[in-house]
Amino acid sequence: MLLEYDGRAFYGWARQPDKRTVQAEVERALETILVEDEVPVTVAGRTDRGVHAWGQVCSYEHEAVDPLRLNAVLPPDVAVLECNPARDGFDARGDALSRTYCYRLLNRRARSARLEGTVLWNPRRIDRDALDACAVALQGTHDFTAFTPTETEHVRFERDVFDARWERDGDLLGFWITADSFVRHMNRILVGTMLEVGLGRRTVEDFTALLQGAPRSLAGDTAPARGLALVSVDYGEGASPLR
Repeated sequence: MLLEYDGRAFYGWARQPDKRTVQAEVERALETILVEDEVPVTVAGRTDRGVHAWGQVCSYEHEAVDPLRLNAVLPPDVAVLECNPARDGFDARGDALSRTYCYRLLNRRARSARLEGTVLWNPRRIDRDALDACAVALQGTHDFTAFTPTETEHVRFERDVFDARWERDGDLLGFWITADSFVRHMNRILVGTMLEVGLGRRTVEDFTALLQGAPRSLAGDTAPARGLALVSVDYGEGASPLR
């Protein structure tokens, strides 16, 4: 199942007691349409509170359901784009080869009413060449200990970054990153730290040094969740159950 959602009103993907989560809404919709007590779903990427998704993938063991039927019982901030039969044994999380995220930043003096809640607004001048240099440094295998909370369940902090770049559309900047997987808050801390470089508060060399397993205390602030979205999940050529 391929879906998108506006994360602003959710406490993240994962089901939590007495909290509104995307998983709870999706499973409730499936249970309603399929007339089942429980239809657990497995998700490709567990997004945090306030994070959006443009192309989230999840799997479940039951028949495929017409997206129009699911969307009729889902709230307006979640939409199923596709729901197709998958190959035997497909697991949305375990079979994923990479995930792509985008963090959007509005860099102009005036704030935007239209983009409110989906971008981070920064009115100060940002050195965009410095941002580009940071993105180039991210490509490859690095230790991202500095870019995840100290209190963590992670035991492995190395991640393979296949692509990282900043794209520009006028005053709107987008940080695109594709990796095998991500440690918690990694993209938001990366953006927060790169912004410090772009604003002249630290150098590109300082940023690059953090990729060698530096402690969290040496990296920058965690950027707000509202600018981040899970864009897509890759399962390899000919391997995806979708499309």
